[in-house]
Parts: sequence; structure tokens; C-alpha cells
Amino acid sequence: MLVNLFTLEKEGRERNLTTNATSIFALGGLGEVGKNMYVVEYNDELIVIDSGVMFPEDGLLGIDYVIPDFSYLKDNEHKIKALIITHGHEDHIGGIPFLLQKINIPLIYAPMQATALIRKKIEERNITYKKIIIYNEETKINFKYFAIEFFRTTHSIPDSHGLSITTPDGTIVMTGDFKFDFTPIGPMANIHKMAEIGKKGVKVLLSDSTNALVDGISLSESRVDEALNSIISSYKNNRIIIATFASNIYRLKHIIETCRKHKRKVVLFGRSMETSVDIAIKCGHIKNNKIIITPEEASKLKPNKVCLLCTGSQGEPLAALSKIAMGTHRQIKLIPNDIVIFSSSPIPGNSKSIANTINNLYLKGVKVFTNSFSEVHTSGHANKEELKLMLRLFTPQYFIPYHGENRMLKSHADLAIDCGLEKENTFILKNGDVVSFINGKLVKNGCVNADDIYVDGSRIGDVGSVIIKDRTLMSNNGILAVIVNINSQNKELLIKPTITTRGFIIVNENEKLLRETERVVACVVKKKLSNDGFNYNELKTEIITSLMPFLENRMGRVPIILPIIMDVKNVNV
Repeated sequence: MLVNLFTLEKEGRERNLTTNATSIFALGGLGEVGKNMYVVEYNDELIVIDSGVMFPEDGLLGIDYVIPDFSYLKDNEHKIKALIITHGHEDHIGGIPFLLQKINIPLIYAPMQATALIRKKIEERNITYKKIIIYNEETKINFKYFAIEFFRTTHSIPDSHGLSITTPDGTIVMTGDFKFDFTPIGPMANIHKMAEIGKKGVKVLLSDSTNALVDGISLSESRVDEALNSIISSYKNNRIIIATFASNIYRLKHIIETCRKHKRKVVLFGRSMETSVDIAIKCGHIKNNKIIITPEEASKLKPNKVCLLCTGSQGEPLAALSKIAMGTHRQIKLIPNDIVIFSSSPIPGNSKSIANTINNLYLKGVKVFTNSFSEVHTSGHANKEELKLMLRLFTPQYFIPYHGENRMLKSHADLAIDCGLEKENTFILKNGDVVSFINGKLVKNGCVNADDIYVDGSRIGDVGSVIIKDRTLMSNNGILAVIVNINSQNKELLIKPTITTRGFIIVNENEKLLRETERVVACVVKKKLSNDGFNYNELKTEIITSLMPFLENRMGRVPIILPIIMDVKNVNV
């Protein structure tokens, strides 16, 4: 059941958690990939880790984002000491503008790349917030009950970190998103620091589960670098078009460096791509040195001297590559010897859109490389053997898999058992489930509210399940409006009802049905008007309840029915 963002019934309001006990729970990120938000609490002190969004599934019509329910944080606002960000991906920072509009966050701690992205986001929404502190691996944060330090991880975006949180009940480690890449494009993960933290003793480990179903070790980013270099060097006489995730800064970095080596200029297409590269240049992760040029400058060069770096690797209809493939991009037209590279893997649910884009590209006669045939992409998340290494480095007493769908969490918990943890010391939780240290043991300890909240334009939490159901019904069955003109004083129907429909039937082919519908409505109205105590709402309800079985019987489906009552009363002149 969905609720308004900060309006809860009395029986649903959040209770205080057990006193003198460290509690851990997720407001988002468990049983799903996205909207990561985790809370660690002890008495009157609470820290929040990450504040992400999740992009809506196909059934959530008109919804822009799905964010966590902030109700618990609102009720316990006085306890919040800080929001700590592990890295700058949307599923970890995308919810911050919405959070800041509703909750007083005293401080945000974020690494450099994430800080730049957060500032950009809140500026775009005209939010003033100056309390962002940039941390690095050497930073230590101390509160009354909590002491926090960081360890560097390898991920697909720079400045990714895990957290070690010292609490009155022992050390909690949260890995953030990670992989182990021993030949990375950027800095190595600090395995030594992880081992040192593990040697001191870790009570609870929460670890990234995204690739917990994938065997072996993830491909090194340097192998992707080699594959892209091989393609670019093999097609010296062709224009190269590469689509990848705009947030994958290390991928963008080595694409730009490879183009530099092969004397190609780079043109950026897509707003998110331009933003990511601009921030990466400012943060020192990418060197420009005049290699990045405008589309106008590129038009003066030979095609084989240019590489187009664009968004659209997931087949998004409005992204640059999709428009290029459809031939609707205003600046780029495909030529037959173009080489298009998808340096990405499909996000679940996007396979059909990607296939459509690839098919359109083939119809234009271009050559397409995808990860299915070449090593042009690798995940930023750890596979099974890397997850085992993380478990061995920290050797925790308790284990909570997080950041993943339920099947991923279960697989990761099984890996922990394989690595020597007792089954009863592993917890597969849902959003809102609370675990607390009671008498020295970590146990399940109730739950807090953790519903999905829908963002529709500027509206947060105003769109609930009923509205989504109506939108789905309209998209499937259409809408039928019934306009009735009456005189309630004389209790008469002035003219026959008017029936208007969209997306339900073809009017010209169903005139008989429309006449029958008019008669049904007319009978209902006349009967209602003849009764004492006329009521508009009762009349509307009666029209709907009469038409639903009638239309179901005739057409096998029922549209959204909207009765409109026009009451023209007698006027004495």
C-alpha cells in the first residue's frame, strides 16, 4: 500500500527503536536494484547512507522516479547527524534533491566526483544547500556514538568508497558498489586497508549483491580498453560512434585517450554525457587538451577523424543514439561505413528497446559491435569470486547482503555460508526490516515504513496506487465521457446524453453501441430524477455502475467512465 509522503495514520507511525542498541535498516535498495538508502541508528543519533532513485518500470505510467519513503526520517529528524554518500551514481545520489526539500540534513559527506554531481542536481532544482563536505580515504568522522572511516573501492565511477562505522556494539562495514580489478583504469581498491579493518574485527558486513548470480571474476576494465583500442585501430577509415553510460567515467576516460592516440577528435552528444565529461574534467579525471570539439567543428573534418560519444546505450527513445538510428537527429546522419559500438550491457527491462535501436542501425547499413560479440563492456560490480574475497577480507560475524533483487541477495547469503558464516548469522531483509543488537546478538527487531514513493513532475508522493491503476486502465481500455444536461428543479432530462470516447472504440463503426449507451444513461437519469432527495454524486455513481456491466457484456472490457452533469435550472427574469 502506498501512502502520502509524510502523512501516516496513527497506527502506522514509526515507533522509537530499541534504546542502547545499534539498529540497521534500509529504506531502499533491498529486493531491487536502485533507490539505495540505509540507516544506522543508536539512541538519539542517526546516520543515513546514500539517497538514490529508481527509474520506473513500464507499468508506472507518467512516473519520473521512484524514491524511498522518508517518513521515518521526518519523524526522527532531530536524530539525523549526516547523510554519507558512497559514490556518484543516480541510484545513490538521485534522491538527494527530493530529500532536501522535505528533511533537514545537517551535513552531507561525499567524495569529490559525487559532490560535483550533487551540486549540479540541486542547482537545477533551485535548491540552496551549502553543507556538503568532500571526504577522501583519509577522512575520519566522529559523532557521539559513531566513528566513520572510508576505504577506496574500484567501481565504474571515480571516488567510490566503502564505509567502516564503529558503533557501541562493534564495527559495521558497508562496501558500497565495488569490484576487484587488478589492472583498473583508475586507482586500485585499497585491499590493505580492508584487511586491516577486518583484522580489528567486524561485527556486520553489508555487501553489494548486484552480480551475486554471476560466476567467476568480472572482466578487467583494461581488457575493455584493449578491445575498444583494437576496433578503433582496425577501422581507421570509418567514423566511430560509441554509446555508453554517461556515469561510467573511467570508460569515457579511456575512450577519449584511445581517440587521442589514434588522432581522432571526440564529439559529445546527450545532455548527461556532456555534464559527466564536464564534471570529470573539472575533477581532474579526464584531460581535454582540445580533443573534445563541437558538432560544428566536427562537420569540417573527415569522418574518419571523428568519434561520436553519445548516450542511448539502453535504447532510450529520446537519447542521442536512438535518434541517430531513427534518422531524426538534427545534427548527425548515418553513413554506410559507420562503426557503432555499444559499450554497455542491457539493464533488465531494456533489451527490447536496445534490440529496436540495433535493428534500425542495421537497416541503415552500419556495422554494430555489442558486448555479445566483443569485450567492449564490463560490469562495475563484483562477481561471485570477488564477493568471496570481500567476505574473506572482513571475516564478519554477521552478514547482510544488500543492493540487489531477492534472488541476488539469496545467492550472496549462500556465498557467505560457503565462506564459513553460520546460516543463522546471515540476514536476507526487505526494505524497512530492522535488525538490532540485543544482548550482544544481532536479531530482527520489527520494521519501519519503507514504501515506494512516486515522483510525477514536481509532485512527490501525491500519485498513489489508485492513480496508477487508473492510468493503466486508460492506457489499456480507453476513456468514455458521459455528458448529461438536466434541470434538477423540474426533474427532467433536457436532451439525450452525449457520449464521447477516446481509446475505447472506433466511433464510426460502433454507432449502435453508442445509441444503446445513451439509452442506458437516459433511463438511469430519469429514474434518479424521479426520486426525492436528488444527489449529483449518487447520479454519477449510478451511471458508472449501470454502464460497467453493460459495456463489459457488449465489448468484453470496461473503459474509465467519466459522468459530467450539467444542471440548467429555471431562471426568473
